[in-house]
Amino acid sequence: MTRQVDYERYGQTYAQHRRPDPRIAARIHAALGSARTVLNVGAGTGSYEPTDRWVLAVEPSATMRAQRPAGAAPVIDGRAEALPFDDGAVDAAMACVTIHHWDPAEAGLAELRRVARGPVVVFTFQLDALPAWQQEYLQEGLALERSPFPTMQQVAAALGGHVRIEKIPTPGDCVDGFFEAFWRRPEALLDPKIRSAQSMWALLDPEIERRMIGRLAGALASGHWDADHGALREQETFDGALRLVVSEPE
Repeated sequence: MTRQVDYERYGQTYAQHRRPDPRIAARIHAALGSARTVLNVGAGTGSYEPTDRWVLAVEPSATMRAQRPAGAAPVIDGRAEALPFDDGAVDAAMACVTIHHWDPAEAGLAELRRVARGPVVVFTFQLDALPAWQQEYLQEGLALERSPFPTMQQVAAALGGHVRIEKIPTPGDCVDGFFEAFWRRPEALLDPKIRSAQSMWALLDPEIERRMIGRLAGALASGHWDADHGALREQETFDGALRLVVSEPE
């Protein structure tokens, strides 16, 4: 069973730190194709919703819904696993950095495919492709995260149809605040405000979080991080964990 993050308690800073990166947004919007009506499921504060077509958002957390900006698409209270829409109700459906919170993920993915006449676009992570230093320093947190994250094969099987999986490079100056965004800026993860908008930390015992952050802080202060991983600071993009799974109907 998926461990649920209490977004009413832990979701209050998402709008500040989880802003859509325009380069990632362009890939998501391109995958939606010519769809004129789009359902955004697990929509959170509205990141990555297109503004050039009709969008309806579905989000179960009142705290997240309250942070949607003025002029954002209308939003309803609902869960991915039981969408209150007829079959083929919209041209396309999308879900961004959310499927690991669904219980089970496969049920929500099947619902996306059911309600969309055209493409289903899922933006998610393949955790074993994160940068090596994050897998080392965040290992206790990632051990918890791996269980609810479906594999790319599981996502594809649940969606059905004609599926393609695209890699998205993570920009070095990515403005979205998921933890891979800081692949060349590790100091950012020492900031509790940054971590407050990353759901992994809400699942951890505070002592484990202190141990993880202390380990990273020590490696940065001693120069060990830069000795082992400093070459990353010179890169513009990182070919890491970001994945776009696109299902087209049969």
